[in-house]
Amino acid sequence: MRTGSAKPHRLTMARGGNGFERPERRLRRTIKRMRAKGFAWEEGKQDKFTDEDLAFVITGDIDAMWLRDSANQILSYLPVLQASSDPKSLAALFRGVINVHSRYIKITPYCHAFQPPPESQLPLPHNGAYHQNTVHMFGQVGYDQKKTFDCKWELDSLASFLQISSEYYNATGDIGPFKKYTWVDTVEVILDARLHNGKPNKSSSETTSNNGLGNPITWTGMIRSTFRPSDDATIFQYLIPSNMMFARYVEAASTIMQDIDTLKSRQLTERMREMAAEIRAGITKYSIISHPLLGAMFAFEVDGYGSQNLMDDANLPSLLSAPMMGYVSSKDKVYQNTRVFALSEMNPYWAFGEVYNAIGGPHNGPTKGWPLAGIVRILTSEDASGEEIRNELRQILNTTDGLGLIHETVNSWNARDWSRQWFGWANGMFGQMILNLEKQMPHLLEESYQD
Repeated sequence: MRTGSAKPHRLTMARGGNGFERPERRLRRTIKRMRAKGFAWEEGKQDKFTDEDLAFVITGDIDAMWLRDSANQILSYLPVLQASSDPKSLAALFRGVINVHSRYIKITPYCHAFQPPPESQLPLPHNGAYHQNTVHMFGQVGYDQKKTFDCKWELDSLASFLQISSEYYNATGDIGPFKKYTWVDTVEVILDARLHNGKPNKSSSETTSNNGLGNPITWTGMIRSTFRPSDDATIFQYLIPSNMMFARYVEAASTIMQDIDTLKSRQLTERMREMAAEIRAGITKYSIISHPLLGAMFAFEVDGYGSQNLMDDANLPSLLSAPMMGYVSSKDKVYQNTRVFALSEMNPYWAFGEVYNAIGGPHNGPTKGWPLAGIVRILTSEDASGEEIRNELRQILNTTDGLGLIHETVNSWNARDWSRQWFGWANGMFGQMILNLEKQMPHLLEESYQD
């Protein structure tokens, strides 16, 4: 078992001649350094608590584990993941994250950020905002602060667990941990959570209206999400990017469930596939709208009554990231129109200025661009000339304020005005982006981008 905090690293931003160091070699060294310096402790599997691989990955400068952030940080290493039973392998790290996620979701499926597991013996961070929240769950007010760090109903957190599970299985073919531990039961908890997605026993009154229930919705086949991946409250609770992600990965994870091949798993496989189809139908019916300038495009949020929120947010999943999830082709006309909208002043959260132009969001304000969104722009670019990618790389690499790390946000008018020195999720995504460019447009990595 292992407990980890992914320390800050420069990943592939180190220079090699005029361009980037070879991504594969740099990434493997990063993994080795992360294991040597980034984990508080590690032991063999013969432990008095459990024989599971366990991994605790912090979100960066906050010593708690967000389901979404930790999944994305580890998924950055997917290109070099191989099957291995070695407890010090990258595969064990993936298994550790999956097993910890599984445990957390079973405890509180409506929460999104958690404390270190007891096996780690790590100190428990304090959430200063705990008393600002009123969370009603399982007939009780509040949540166990020894287990849960923060609690918001964010659909993408559950989708992240399904994503890392399916990606691990596809890369390794290792079905052992899914059969042996609590994965099947956890998926059942996730499916059951959908059945209660409009009821008040999981509401939070931190920033939502109607005593924590949020704005009204009607049945569409989709799943409500009271909060966005940014932790901001939704306006209309059918958050389309999160529903796209959930549909995509509940369907992908159904392959694991099918291959477990028990009576229970076969029943759950059918439920998972039916749910995915129902959500996809709801997205098509309710979220594709006609924009007066662009034509058919995806709305960001809807309520099923006809109300729509047209915007995009930097955090993932986003409308911009839909092809990355495998939900839709980047060449799809509806997506292309949506992409034009998101990357322009038609998007109310498009941050633009003399320093940095990128999608932002209400979490940090309309003048703050998120490099994370710039990375997604690169990963979804269909520009064969590579000019869109060059421009975005140049902007990202010149907004680190000399620290060599990707920040959470950067003021579009002032590169020295940024939030979070080390944003683990964005740094991991940057490495994933470099590996993608190495395969698709390696010549771009030979060029120089930093002033």
